Amino acid sequence: MAATASSPAPDPAAILAAAQRLRAEISGDVHEHIVEAIYADAARIADRAASRPERSARPTLDRLLDRVLTSRIWGFPIMLLLFALMFWLTIIGSNAPSGWLASLLVDTGWPILREGAAAIGLPWWLTGLLVDGMYLSLAWVVSVMLPPMAIFFPLFTLLEDFGYLPRVAFNLDRVFKTVGAHGKQSMTTMMGFGCNAAGVVSTRIIDSPRERLIAILTNNFSLCNGRWPTQILIGTIFIGSLAPAHWAGLVSAAAVTGVALLGIGFTLLVAWLLSRTVLKGEVSAFSLELPPYRPPQLLQTLYTSLIDRTIFVLWRALVFAVPAGAVIWLIANVPLGDASLAHWLIHRLDPFAVLLGLNGVILLAYVVAIPANEIVLPTVLMLTVLAGGMAGVGEGAGVMFELDSLESTKAVLVGGGWTLLTAVNLMLFSLLHNPCSTTIYTIYKETGSAKWTTVATLLPLALGFAVTFAVAFVWRMFA
Repeated sequence: MAATASSPAPDPAAILAAAQRLRAEISGDVHEHIVEAIYADAARIADRAASRPERSARPTLDRLLDRVLTSRIWGFPIMLLLFALMFWLTIIGSNAPSGWLASLLVDTGWPILREGAAAIGLPWWLTGLLVDGMYLSLAWVVSVMLPPMAIFFPLFTLLEDFGYLPRVAFNLDRVFKTVGAHGKQSMTTMMGFGCNAAGVVSTRIIDSPRERLIAILTNNFSLCNGRWPTQILIGTIFIGSLAPAHWAGLVSAAAVTGVALLGIGFTLLVAWLLSRTVLKGEVSAFSLELPPYRPPQLLQTLYTSLIDRTIFVLWRALVFAVPAGAVIWLIANVPLGDASLAHWLIHRLDPFAVLLGLNGVILLAYVVAIPANEIVLPTVLMLTVLAGGMAGVGEGAGVMFELDSLESTKAVLVGGGWTLLTAVNLMLFSLLHNPCSTTIYTIYKETGSAKWTTVATLLPLALGFAVTFAVAFVWRMFA
């Protein structure tokens, strides 16, 4: 006991130096060696403790699929092709239903409601608020969003139920670790493609507070449900129209796929910057177990995608569309000097918006639609239509339009001063802008910090301004 008591205490600096020296002697990634050793020990223990029937030497179907889908050579090309195929099917399949719904709800239903309001003697301002504001906002949300969601979500759910999305996370795992983020962030990124608020909550699977915060701050770069219709519609009517008709769908799908990949690129870039500046630290170890492949269950997939996703997202959009439509009509009809409040706001925002390759209508729409990304595009369409009659307000400042096809929708936007640059930068700004109010609130609840919530809100917005300004500057240099 005396010898023990008199022995010198271990030096922490010496222990750390020895650990660093031993780590340097290990080739490759030390975390991978640790995980491999754990799994090897588990396999040896399982072999001694359990007996199994004689297994065939032939590889299983799961292993054959994983060799291809998680291959370093074929994994990413297959991922790109599958996502491009989903977007192509969505674009091709939603054109006709969107036109039919717009013709039914807007071109036919709107005049009938106006005539009915006049027949019962409603004052012009109440007719405008209810029919030109609230109803039109609802009609545009349904006609613009329902068809693409009804096609895209079942396709996305099929890949999810089949077991492919965990393979996508597996392919991205090494990339996320390379930039200093946790490998599990690949899974939260995939969750963000459904809903950014859900993606933020899913970061709870990351144990490291530093790496979890990185995942929260960058989840907004995943295109959520509410932004897919904007990407698909703008990509279809502006980008796809540049190609011959038989290639238009593929070109549109490639454009939307490119924006989604750009979002992953910004996720990695911002994660890399954060992990080397304000959120420095060492990457945690991570092991990902791939679930078995499951045969698609079409009825369950249709129920999950149509009820849990399509109807839920559409209902959320409709809930926010009603007050947004009322606000749009009010600011378009409340006088401010010789014009309307909306005209005044758009005129003030235009100089800055033009520098970004956008216009004042788009920036105002993003202010009005901050409660939900789902209503951005209907808000843009309504403000664009109303902008033509904003010089005067009051009775007679109505809205006249027909949106029974993609061509007529494009004509409305082009009539509002849109160009190809406007469309491209709207797709970029839709990717890079502040989160919706639900996601902002979720970030605050998860972090408990007003500072990091502010950073998560303003960081993508600052990137959106910077990227659209750079694109507009280069575009005009070579135009």
